[in-house]
Amino acid sequence: MSNLPLMPKATAVWLVDNTALTFEQIAAFCKLHPLEVKAIADGDSAQGIKGLDPVATGQLTREEITTAEKSPDYRLKLAARKVKVPESRRRGPRYTPVSRRQDRPNAILWLLRHHPELKDAQIMRLVGTTKPTIESIRERTHWNSANLTPMDPVSLGLCSQLDLDFEVQKAAKSSPIGAEDQMSTLLPAAETTSEEALAGMEAEISPSWSERSAPEEVEETYDPEHVFAKLKSLKRGDDEDDGL
Repeated sequence: MSNLPLMPKATAVWLVDNTALTFEQIAAFCKLHPLEVKAIADGDSAQGIKGLDPVATGQLTREEITTAEKSPDYRLKLAARKVKVPESRRRGPRYTPVSRRQDRPNAILWLLRHHPELKDAQIMRLVGTTKPTIESIRERTHWNSANLTPMDPVSLGLCSQLDLDFEVQKAAKSSPIGAEDQMSTLLPAAETTSEEALAGMEAEISPSWSERSAPEEVEETYDPEHVFAKLKSLKRGDDEDDGL
């Protein structure tokens, strides 16, 4: 923003009307396209914009304009500001254009899936939403939940990649690794490849010969009286059948 003049289009209108600069020089200084500057000169664009004198506002010097008019390849340089204006810090949710507001639920769903470490306040700053909307999308109670598709907020133009990276790094610093995560990390190779560790693994994996042996057979015991009682009942049944 330091290389961009105040009110670029209004400045371009004044330069077109009051100088002999080329379209390319004006476009390079005002960060516009040369065709847009040509449209301003033809009266097809910026018809209702009043020109802003960059010399009066301290953005250019008369000597700088004269030098640029003599050399078409010369590029205008913005004059150094005499007063340092502090950068304004944005407070509250980010403003989202009306044309992009319909994409916010998709961006919120993408952030919840790919960066669950982000807090609700951070998501609100990135895409300019509210906490109830985030909760409804997280709990799948949003009115259009069935049609939502995760989409990167950077590709949608809702935030910049720098803002997203800043919030992700901030969230990562505020949520250190817990004790359970530390316990689940892999052990060093020196501990897992030592002779004692390998011997312990073999003892756990390979059972002893006594464990591999077949189970002992249980000898069945017979009661003589019970056996003879069965035989007598069978014999009695045979005699009754013969009598019939």
